[in-house]
Amino acid sequence: MYNLNRRTMVGGMIALTTPLLGGGKALAQETINLTIASSHPTFLPWVGPLKTVVVAKSNKLLEERGSNYRINWTEAFGGTLYKFTETMESITQGIADIGWVGSLFEPAAMPLSNIPYYTPFTMQTLKQAINTINRMNVTEAPMKKEWAAQDIRFFGASCSGGYSLYTKKPIEKLSDLEGMKILGVPATAAWVEPMGATTINSALPANYNQLKNGEGDGVMMVSTGAAGFKLYEQAPFVTKVDTGPITHGGFGINSDTFDSLPEDVQKVIAELGLEYSEENARLSQGRETTNFESMAAKGATVSEMPMEQRLEWVNRMPDIAKNWVTETEAKGIPGGDMLKKFMSLAVEEGAKPLRDWSAGI
Repeated sequence: MYNLNRRTMVGGMIALTTPLLGGGKALAQETINLTIASSHPTFLPWVGPLKTVVVAKSNKLLEERGSNYRINWTEAFGGTLYKFTETMESITQGIADIGWVGSLFEPAAMPLSNIPYYTPFTMQTLKQAINTINRMNVTEAPMKKEWAAQDIRFFGASCSGGYSLYTKKPIEKLSDLEGMKILGVPATAAWVEPMGATTINSALPANYNQLKNGEGDGVMMVSTGAAGFKLYEQAPFVTKVDTGPITHGGFGINSDTFDSLPEDVQKVIAELGLEYSEENARLSQGRETTNFESMAAKGATVSEMPMEQRLEWVNRMPDIAKNWVTETEAKGIPGGDMLKKFMSLAVEEGAKPLRDWSAGI
């Protein structure tokens, strides 16, 4: 699946973080207690593999490899331990040892991980999306340093299909968005506000009630989230914008926890983190068609935004990538170099961007 093979990917992820984080190993123990958690439920493809891949396969792999260690998992999915605003802090602080970290909620703390949100309409497949970010986290020290600064080790990107619009009235032309209140994460504001809309900061677990209560006229969301949380019930006009598949965080483990693990357990966690990423992409890809079919069958009006409108959309945007580079480099972060690397790797992975976001850098 990768231009770099699995062994190289896993080895690179472990090796690149070691000098940044350091730390020694704890004394060996037969049973290792670990808590794995998420703010979101397991029916989402970026959460489910935490259970079906990481939890389900870890002890099997340890046994197959002759390890004396086994992991005793405590599972806390669906926001039972922390909410969507706390996915990073909860791993950093050790409230959970391992979990899905939503970097999309952390544009200030994790700007490099949010590059995909400043380069919309770049990718066409989920494979392109995860390969590009996972490769950058192997080869680019600034990417890994960003996770290290949060005391988190990264072992695999999470992803979803492209974002689309779910609104209370039809969107037949881009001017229909003018004056609308669109729910979304902070990073999507740069997408919809040039169309004359206002962004209301939100996330999936809160979207349904906010739409119901009139806090938003619509939501910019991926199809898996919209279908799973039944957003089409409150916003029945579905416009398939397809901003391109995007990565929005990943599989993270508290760095102190990781450093305390025996080497054979570390290797298993790292390998399963990468497999988590691949399974996330496979599940998301499989649901892209069925999600929209399901919503239509349940009463939603589903339409596809014409290519000429998508091109108009991406070209009406200001140079959000260049603005992002200016902001990051003012903080001493090599945003320009990372943006160029991102666009180059995306093309190498087969992407055909509707706009070259690195052209002005």
